[in-house]
Amino acid sequence: MTSPDRPVSPWNIANVVTVARIFLVPVFAVFVALSGMEHSGWRMAACALFVFISATDFVDGWLARSRNLVTDFGKIADPIADKALIGTALVLLSYYGDLSWWVTGIILVRELGITAWRMAVLRRTVIAADRGGKLKTVLQITAVAWYLWPWPGPLDAVGPWLMGAAVVLTVLTGMDYLWKAFKSKESEPNRTS
Repeated sequence: MTSPDRPVSPWNIANVVTVARIFLVPVFAVFVALSGMEHSGWRMAACALFVFISATDFVDGWLARSRNLVTDFGKIADPIADKALIGTALVLLSYYGDLSWWVTGIILVRELGITAWRMAVLRRTVIAADRGGKLKTVLQITAVAWYLWPWPGPLDAVGPWLMGAAVVLTVLTGMDYLWKAFKSKESEPNRTS
């Protein structure tokens, strides 16, 4: 375990898991392409890989917190890994006609906008995901996994409800981030004097 007063190297097991997640995203995309979104073994494999990559999100977070390995790199790379995976899945679901493009558009605009804002304020502070953002990610993962798995008949109808809830929470958490950003900027001391 790392001493709390010693700086933590960004080259640690938690960040290695995060980077591995990013490198697995193209593999997931290949699995989806091979399935052609037909009810096939490749589609099940794509869903299983999506769930596996998503689960490693909790692993790297647990490793970072339990071993005092939290780094600024991890705070930035972790949400990027989430967005790369979910964004790729949404684009492919829309491309193959399983999901409306407007749903993908709303989620991607919010995700890319918040990521751009995080990068813009990076020199001043590193903004980690809050509870609302984490819940939003879990709901997005659940909805996407539901869409990917070839459910029989009526169970397939659950997907749009899950995705609808994910879209609502995505928009609400995005508005919350912007509100907090506005309030924090407003509370900064005036430096024009």
